[in-house]
Amino acid sequence: MTLGVNAGDWGKAPVGKAPIEECVDIGGSISSGYMSDYIFYGYRFARDSVWTDVNYTIDNLIVPINIGAWYLNGIGETPGYDELDLYVSAELGTFAGFDSSLGYTYFFFPENAAVGSYGEVGLDISRSLGFVDFAAEANYAMLGRTGDDGGAWYYQAGISKEFGLTDAVSLVLSTGVGYSDGYASSTYASIATGGGSGWNHYYVTAELPIVLNCRAVLTPYLSYTGAPDTWVADGANGLTGNLQSDILSAGVTLSVSF
Repeated sequence: MTLGVNAGDWGKAPVGKAPIEECVDIGGSISSGYMSDYIFYGYRFARDSVWTDVNYTIDNLIVPINIGAWYLNGIGETPGYDELDLYVSAELGTFAGFDSSLGYTYFFFPENAAVGSYGEVGLDISRSLGFVDFAAEANYAMLGRTGDDGGAWYYQAGISKEFGLTDAVSLVLSTGVGYSDGYASSTYASIATGGGSGWNHYYVTAELPIVLNCRAVLTPYLSYTGAPDTWVADGANGLTGNLQSDILSAGVTLSVSF
């Protein structure tokens, strides 16, 4: 027979001996990384670039709300390219098995007077199909153009599959395709004056998330972006002044939650 005794000050609960959980998140994360090519919706806007993202999720509202800021600076171009995105999104819940969220992003381009700031509304949906995960998005950009409703649409859909290699390392393969409805065309200037419509580009990406500890994940990646003849992004003229078609890019990301 064992006799247990709780020691402590009179009138106070005994101090528990359970281990302290050191990795309880409060909803925030900080990420930073390097990319050999900054590609947005199939278009290369800068070469060597570094970026940082800070965001926080508020859970005690009707639906979870995520707010954040993302900043990128092109370090390999003259003149340089930079971009600041301020964003907010709401998790709407699950409908017909699809997780959905609605977001708004405002894009600033401090060092590029040719590109005016604008806002964009986006709807994201995702669902596990068992053997792969499916994700799709629809985005409407309020570009302030004349001669139409002032905006343009961009759509993207893709699938991904994660393979566990070790307890701390996994391989994530993903592929997808984008469709542009007036968002951009084969010259950079037309993004501001009106773009074409049609299949935009496709991509194939391999990521290698490495769990460093319960808070930090290091993710190197390799990605290929292609645009066959007649596709909207084929022969696009980015800010670098170089025609683009097929792009092989790489980078690395470090994410820390808190």
